[in-house]
Amino acid sequence: MNTKPQLVLDIGGVLLTNLSPRLWQQLSVEANVPDHVIAAQFKQEVREALWSGKMTEEDFWSWLCVTFPSIDEHKARELLHANLVPLPALSYLPAWSRVADIHLLSNHRSEWGVPALAAVSEHIESITISSSIGCCKPHPEMFEALASRIGSFDRILFVDDQDKNLKPAARIGWDTLLADAGGAWIGQVAGYLSGTPLNGESRSAV
Repeated sequence: MNTKPQLVLDIGGVLLTNLSPRLWQQLSVEANVPDHVIAAQFKQEVREALWSGKMTEEDFWSWLCVTFPSIDEHKARELLHANLVPLPALSYLPAWSRVADIHLLSNHRSEWGVPALAAVSEHIESITISSSIGCCKPHPEMFEALASRIGSFDRILFVDDQDKNLKPAARIGWDTLLADAGGAWIGQVAGYLSGTPLNGESRSAV
């Protein structure tokens, strides 16, 4: 096996802000309905189809404006992109990429997530996004798709902001780390890449 660390990162909640709940709160003003109503209908009617690529981006905007007629599509698009804000970890990618291959594994739309990461694209080895794969985390197929691309390595660390997405990664032998809102996980990644396992035991540096 190759000893070079492989770092697998989620996008939303790890590198960029999650679209919800702030986007729903902003759209609720435009729609004149409570944000929890928009969030609930999104989850019930289109979430799975949108993230898995079964629904096109254009169909999503059509659904949004038909379901909530007072929402202006142009304004909604602006709000969405304005909410894809870099989180502190994004600035660490250049340093991390000097000692590890960085892969992204995310429930997202490639039309939204990829352009928002353009500034650090040279530091990213691969991007696996649900809308291109046809399924969403925590479905095992998402992890298997990237695992087949990565191949065999001694150490693969997966970071996600949702605990449910860590379990399938652990089942295929990856180390896992929950991205806490306070950002303490960033220091743990730095330690892992320098040779310290997540359990705190010493290990030879890379």
